[in-house]
Amino acid sequence: MCGIIGYTGNQGNVLDVLMTGLSGLEYRGYDSAGIAVSNSSLTVRKREGEVSALEAAVPDGDLDGLAGIGHTRWSTHGPPSDANAHPHTDADSTVAVVHNGIIENYQKLRRALEADGYEFTSETDTEVIPHLIRSALDSGAGREEAFRQAVQHLEGSYAVAAVFDGSETVYAARNESPLVLGIGDDGHYLASDVPAFIEFTDQVVYLEDGQFARVNPSGIVVTDEQGAVVETAVETIEWDPEDAGKSGYDHYMLKEIHEQPTAIRKCLRERVNELEGTVTVEELADLECDGPVQFVACGTSYHAALYGAKMLQERGIPAQCFLASEYDVGKIPITEETLVVGVTQSGETADTMSALRAANRVGATTLALTNVVGSSAARECDHVMYIRAGPEIGVAATKTFASQQVALAMLSSVLSEESSMEFVKRLRDLPDQIQKVLDEANAREVAEEYDGSDAYFFIGRGYNAPVALEGALKMKEISYEHAEGFAAGELKHGPLALVTDQTPVFAMLAGDSNLSKTLGNVKEVEARDAPVVAVTDSPEEVGQFADHVLEVPDAGPRFTPILANIQLQLVSYWVANQMGRSIDKPRNLAKSVTVE
Repeated sequence: MCGIIGYTGNQGNVLDVLMTGLSGLEYRGYDSAGIAVSNSSLTVRKREGEVSALEAAVPDGDLDGLAGIGHTRWSTHGPPSDANAHPHTDADSTVAVVHNGIIENYQKLRRALEADGYEFTSETDTEVIPHLIRSALDSGAGREEAFRQAVQHLEGSYAVAAVFDGSETVYAARNESPLVLGIGDDGHYLASDVPAFIEFTDQVVYLEDGQFARVNPSGIVVTDEQGAVVETAVETIEWDPEDAGKSGYDHYMLKEIHEQPTAIRKCLRERVNELEGTVTVEELADLECDGPVQFVACGTSYHAALYGAKMLQERGIPAQCFLASEYDVGKIPITEETLVVGVTQSGETADTMSALRAANRVGATTLALTNVVGSSAARECDHVMYIRAGPEIGVAATKTFASQQVALAMLSSVLSEESSMEFVKRLRDLPDQIQKVLDEANAREVAEEYDGSDAYFFIGRGYNAPVALEGALKMKEISYEHAEGFAAGELKHGPLALVTDQTPVFAMLAGDSNLSKTLGNVKEVEARDAPVVAVTDSPEEVGQFADHVLEVPDAGPRFTPILANIQLQLVSYWVANQMGRSIDKPRNLAKSVTVE
């Protein structure tokens, strides 16, 4: 969701750093953007719309200073507008503030501030913060103390950064919303995510909940809620800045679809031994699991978790999958023997973090399966397994879904203590098989054939059922067309009423024990004149029942669905591309959902 960038340095390039940072945060999803730069006074520019609209509002010539903050806003309190865009200031523009998260008690704070004569100009919850700071200043507090006092009044989730007029210092704090600090040769940075400043430095410090940071050209000081200095670890981000570029592709999403063979190889590296038929995940060496497994996740990660749960169930391990927003430890049987696995690409997803924290409180063992080193999930869980997909900029997840599936397959082997040479070989073959799909896919022709359909249905059984759900989600996310995914057997229990000759049905027809049953569902929709697209590793067997075939290699019943998903990603991409959609930044959506 919303993105924060802050910078203070000695090279006189504050504006350039802020604008570069905002561009690096565009993938998160936003509807307005703004900056505040500190000189002898504060200069604030903010606009509804994209960063390009903000750039047009910045006057020619120098708008530079000692320090600055910037923000991309994803609307919650109040619609997109110039007034609601961040940064927000006090009445005299003494202090400017940017904020991610939700201030749950802002209405109470606002009423009290208005009663004291402070005037508001926006509908946001964020605007209470600069007025709280000003109130503390008016009472005699210094700048840092005023910032601390303001933050102490806040209830809810927040990452906050503030800059004062005539100051080279940026102040920041976090609670349940990510904030990372960057240490550079010519200055220091803060941001909601590493891509905002990866072009300038790969040395980072992650703030923990309840911590404050003071950032100026001479260094970074992190303190706790009482003001005591906290020792922090500096970590190195192993991303090349080029990884966050498009590399000649029209969209990040298409680039990331094509990066999946590389992403899977990285996920498998040094974890599988084909000669011995073993799976070894070093970071899970001390993980012990004698009880049931509960997965908590949202969106695409939830579909990956469904896949993982099925793999554990097949190996005899009791496993359940919960939408993180519906996970209630007070009503779900959970003990100290339970392993709760949070599947989250960013490691910051608010609902998933809430579920993991609840599991921690009742004494369960927690494991984060995530892509981001140093993320909240990675730091707060008892164990972490990284999927190693590299930066994913497109809002619609692609390579991270495939990497999650592969990581969960390895996790199933670790927890069950079962592996085989065939299992490992299947894993090792996946990157080449994905490349084959990418090289030979006819998804674009299928997309052109069914462009303009009334709706798109996706069906599958077993391991293919989560892929059907994910295929529908991708179509919805980037084309804005109506799409539904179903376990194939559920078609006749209601959804069949929606099927017409303008409703193409994408059927996952992997050559496994469910094939004949799913073919029966295909015949049901064909009887209603619906066109059928078969996604299959058995084209000779099922081609006669389909109008089009999207072929995938035979990877076995567990892994063929991973290949089928590649075809569905491509279909969704080409449908959206033909419709001229904003593929990398779909409307109303955000990459990292940091509010519940």
